Amino acid sequence: MTVWDRPEPPTRPVPLDRERIVAAAIALADEGGLEAVSLRKVAARLNAGPMRLYGYISTKEELFDLMADEVQAEILPEGQPGDWRETLGTLAHRTRRAALRHEWLADLLGGRPALGPNGLAVTESTLAALDGLTDVDTVMRAVETVSAYFTGAIRREIANVRAERSTGLSKRDWQRASGPHVMRMLATGRFPALAKAVHDGTDVDAEASFATGLDWVLDAVAAKLNRPPE
Repeated sequence: MTVWDRPEPPTRPVPLDRERIVAAAIALADEGGLEAVSLRKVAARLNAGPMRLYGYISTKEELFDLMADEVQAEILPEGQPGDWRETLGTLAHRTRRAALRHEWLADLLGGRPALGPNGLAVTESTLAALDGLTDVDTVMRAVETVSAYFTGAIRREIANVRAERSTGLSKRDWQRASGPHVMRMLATGRFPALAKAVHDGTDVDAEASFATGLDWVLDAVAAKLNRPPE
């Protein structure tokens, strides 16, 4: 029986429910990441005994599932979805914004499908936008491809945010600090392609980079969807 199917116990003596438990866990994770979340710490925040929580949640992994599903509600598109490209693009951008609000979400993206009600609703909305355009296997590969792109891009961006926080160096500060070493290495002539990218490339912010890469991936998916059957 999954956490979604298991009934909640009585709320006495301290009023508890999964909604309050998940809200407390998300607050802890927003403050200190997933490593700051434990059933003991959640219980302390709720002024309840740790053993009380085991009536609602069996493991920390179940708690993470519930937390991720709660944030999926922030990702679920509002209103009726548009065409498939708008739907997948909206999914990607809303996932990125949710991860920037809740950095720990980046650590839970990918892997096995989300089975909570909000996660299933996101999946349903995504698949429905592509329904009838091609065979179901092609639809699944299209969704997986877009998901793989934005999951990787989000994790990279969050890793950079964390590096900036842990080192105290902004992106520009880090570039200035590492610049002399990079220039010495490029001067050896061993890395001509890299040298061209460093000297001639345009530096763009994370949001612009994300949007450009997403457009390219969606272009590739569109080409596959529009390809005549063989």
